[in-house]
Amino acid sequence: MSTVDLQPAAQALLATVRGIKDEHLDHETPCEGVSVGQMLHHVDGLSQAFRAAADKELGPLTDTAPDPGASPTVEDGWRSELEDHLERLLVAWRDPAAWEGMTRAGGVDLPGDVAGRVALDEVVLHGWDLARATGQEYVLDDATAAACLEFVQQFDPAGTPGLFGPAVTVPDDAPVLDRLVARAGRDPRWTPS
Repeated sequence: MSTVDLQPAAQALLATVRGIKDEHLDHETPCEGVSVGQMLHHVDGLSQAFRAAADKELGPLTDTAPDPGASPTVEDGWRSELEDHLERLLVAWRDPAAWEGMTRAGGVDLPGDVAGRVALDEVVLHGWDLARATGQEYVLDDATAAACLEFVQQFDPAGTPGLFGPAVTVPDDAPVLDRLVARAGRDPRWTPS
């Protein structure tokens, strides 16, 4: 696998985050049982964990398996903290050494290039989750969505516990972002109830 630029994904996520109001924090997301506030807390944590993985800084941040449903909600100052953690994530994955050798994320040892793809995928999919949950348009370039789709197509379409639900059927000519979220077990037509 080659390296990918996380910048477009982070920009799309940050654009979504800037549109999230405090009254959205209790809203449901496409991830069953996970509120917007819990998802934001999860995204902040994964930003820190995957920054540490890129830097090969193995320890508490890289040893904990994520569970968005068990995450507390965000606290005061969460917007600036998340923006800072995403910027650090971007800087870390711009270093070619991040994509080489082995690292750890979520308590799992994996090659650096795989960890980079997982980080990208997490930022993209959870950015989409948050946009959907808060009634925003999620704008992502097709190249980034295609890189994520290539990654998720390696997994069982019946679902991968802890990563993806069963794939949702969409037309072959659906936009690449719709094909990505569908392959990752999300319904591209999902809206809050």
